[in-house]
Amino acid sequence: MIPKYSFIVPIYNEEENINEMYRRISQVMNQMDDVVELCLVNDGSRDRSLQMMRELHQEDSRVVYLSLARNFGHQIAVTAGLNFVRGQIVVILDADLQDPPELITEMVEQWRQGYHIVYAQRIKRRREGWFKRFMAYAFYRILKRLADVDIPTDTGDFCLLDRQVVDLLNAMPERNRYIRGLRSWVGFNQTAVKFERDPRFAGDVKYTFHKSFALAINGIVSFSKVPLRLSTYLGLLAAVVSMFMCLLVLYWRIFIPNSPLTGVAIILIAIFFLGAVQLVSIGILGEYIGRIYEEVKQRPLYTLSEVTGFEQQYQADPQPLDMSSSSSN
Repeated sequence: MIPKYSFIVPIYNEEENINEMYRRISQVMNQMDDVVELCLVNDGSRDRSLQMMRELHQEDSRVVYLSLARNFGHQIAVTAGLNFVRGQIVVILDADLQDPPELITEMVEQWRQGYHIVYAQRIKRRREGWFKRFMAYAFYRILKRLADVDIPTDTGDFCLLDRQVVDLLNAMPERNRYIRGLRSWVGFNQTAVKFERDPRFAGDVKYTFHKSFALAINGIVSFSKVPLRLSTYLGLLAAVVSMFMCLLVLYWRIFIPNSPLTGVAIILIAIFFLGAVQLVSIGILGEYIGRIYEEVKQRPLYTLSEVTGFEQQYQADPQPLDMSSSSSN
């Protein structure tokens, strides 16, 4: 039977959370009014996560899973799940239980009221350090101001998507994917369900500062051309400052010939300033050129080493495999 509801959970080294995650999600699945599938996506885990996913599939036929051939990253793992799930209503959530599965029923109610996208919006982050809270707060508001589309603040990938939206996301060919931005870009009726974010149930944080920073840069570059304009503004600022300094040095030479400010120090300051502007501009250009380079290579988004639970889908419609993977079982 084709499920009406599909839950996607990307997993990377979450052996300490999988059993509790399944227990809580299965309680929500039992409350649904139609067939449900739970799609677990193994993103190259090095612990027992994949083995535990196999065991869950054997115990519960509603559990299906994909195993990526290596670690491709959270956004690509979510994309793989979107390519394969079959439900009319698709929910994305994380395995660390910071996204409470019990909120899904409220999301479904919003969908029944006519919303195509229902995203979870955090109003509080429990037991998180001030630095992380401040960086998250600043990033979402900077992104909202810079982005070409209206991306809601304080939202992650925890959301409900209508099948129409999922089909549009699957049709997008871009490689550097920022799911929460793409779902805003497609439009449709959207609304928020507010919640207080819990701490991780167990285990270490998988989104380190480096990964979070890379995701933030990806979000800004993917949905804003402002950084490119910033290079132009910095160049104009450097030109104005240089002209001002030339006039200032000329004034000192004529009227204050013994001024120490006309020596080597001010020249070095000017050189360092112009060099910094040039390097920043080159770095910004490099971010955009790097994304162009990734797009033109046209490599598949991911490769699969194991797929279980989608056999009927393969027989009816093999297209997801052709779109997303160059090797799968």
